[in-house]
Amino acid sequence: MAPSQKAKEKQVADSEEERPEADDGEETGSEGSEDEPEPAGSSLPESSTPSTSSKKKKKKRSKALKALNALRPGNKDGIPDALVSTVLEKVRQEGGEEGGQADAATVRAALEQMKIKDVIQGKAGIGGKNQKDMGGHKFWATQPVPQLGERGRAYAIGEEVPTADGYIEPSKPPEEVRQEPYPLPKDFEWTTVDVNDPVQLREVYELLSGHYVEDDVASFRFQYSAHFLHWALQPPGYHKEWHIGVRVASNKKLVAFISGVPMTIRVRDNTFQASEVNFLCVHKKLRSKRLAPVLIKEVTRQCHLKGIFQALYTAGLLLPTPISTCRYYHRMLNVKKLVEVNFTSVPSNMTLARLIRLNKLPETPKLLAHGLREMEDRDVPQVTALYGRYMDRFGMAHIMNEDEIRHVLLSGRGVGPTTPDSWKTPREEQVVWSYVVENPETHKITDYFSFSLLPSTVMTTDKHNLLKAAYVFYYGTDVAFLDGAEEDGRLKKRLEEIIGDCLVIASRCEFDVLNALTLMDNVQFLSDLRFHTGDGMLNYYLYNWRTAPLAGVTTVGGVPAGKGIGVVML
Repeated sequence: MAPSQKAKEKQVADSEEERPEADDGEETGSEGSEDEPEPAGSSLPESSTPSTSSKKKKKKRSKALKALNALRPGNKDGIPDALVSTVLEKVRQEGGEEGGQADAATVRAALEQMKIKDVIQGKAGIGGKNQKDMGGHKFWATQPVPQLGERGRAYAIGEEVPTADGYIEPSKPPEEVRQEPYPLPKDFEWTTVDVNDPVQLREVYELLSGHYVEDDVASFRFQYSAHFLHWALQPPGYHKEWHIGVRVASNKKLVAFISGVPMTIRVRDNTFQASEVNFLCVHKKLRSKRLAPVLIKEVTRQCHLKGIFQALYTAGLLLPTPISTCRYYHRMLNVKKLVEVNFTSVPSNMTLARLIRLNKLPETPKLLAHGLREMEDRDVPQVTALYGRYMDRFGMAHIMNEDEIRHVLLSGRGVGPTTPDSWKTPREEQVVWSYVVENPETHKITDYFSFSLLPSTVMTTDKHNLLKAAYVFYYGTDVAFLDGAEEDGRLKKRLEEIIGDCLVIASRCEFDVLNALTLMDNVQFLSDLRFHTGDGMLNYYLYNWRTAPLAGVTTVGGVPAGKGIGVVML
């Protein structure tokens, strides 16, 4: 009996997820290879006399079995012995006198307490949020990204994993890149979305509004506005071919989307062209069609056709393998509303009135008397120079020229004039707020800061339908370049002043909350400005680029928390 149409569509989608990318369209590998490891405990019959070929096979089997057994749990807790050994060695090296007394049992108990087993098995994301079964995620195993646990596996079998920064797969000339789009399940077709067409832009907005990122308990869902998408998807040098959609062939309804925009990125001492991949979204009713892997492969193909072979992307999910993880923090602005929509709650030892008083902000920014004003086009050269110097201080940064700074910080300012009081109310269509501090005497721009708008739909109460959230965007201050300014607290004080004014302006513009991540210098001001720890985590990933972990939520390799990441993703 012929398979049903639904089964056929699933078969096509599944094969696209599991097949390694090959530009010639051929599959690689085969099932039942004679070099596969035998089950534990199996052996050759005692009476057999192995040939030379058999000895080679046995040697391969032995090596594979060694790797397999090394990754099998030493105890019923599911934690590999190789991981325990690696952590134990590190503890003994860096733990001082107490570390020297550590043993495998202690380390195993600590890892179990941290629930590292669930991360290894793919059952939980870092921080225990955004759970997804990564154990059977075959797609990412075919992609040029560092694999979860590959260092532990290599350690177990005596192999080396490259440690130097660099690409995983070399670039290809255009003629070797796959020229045809990847196949979709029947009844679907590819489309290039023209975001300058209001009708098509509206389609993307409606798809994301109904089917994009939600929190774990489906209380809030990101609601990117059409104006935000128009701004985010068209930086200088953007390629319309990188705005990729999937439509139902019969009625042309847009049911899936993914985007890429070009960027220049620096990772430690290496600078290269990449794509920032974002807004991957599939209609909820079509999640079983396995469209997401095909969308990723298609945007990758389109980037390859333009000669771009690296990408930066973020996700709440634990995928192979984060270069850094940042935690969300939240500063309450409209406390009463945040309580009413269950974004937060009143502590048991406090009243709502007191919570409101504790989070009350000044009526006007403190730096207004010292040259604070809205950023204008004439400020672009100075802000670009200050941005470049400031971002050099972080492990990974987005390199931007004047045209890019103009677009990122000014093109989303909305419709309306710039006046001394324009900080008090948002403009129509505004999605980004950018301010500078200009020395009244020298007219030098000494500081700048910005924040962006990303509201969320409220899905659990009828009192409010929208949570108006702002996100700390890019900022910089020349105090960072003064000798000893970070050590003696001058940088921290200045950051609290400029982000403090950022809070005042966001509050006056009727935002409900200001969100920030543990990146750049944010960690220095989060506590004193009354940001509260969130339960969300954001993982940063690089496609086809290997680098050691960068400091995000925690200190890494002596680099303070946050200072590994200097890229704010939209």
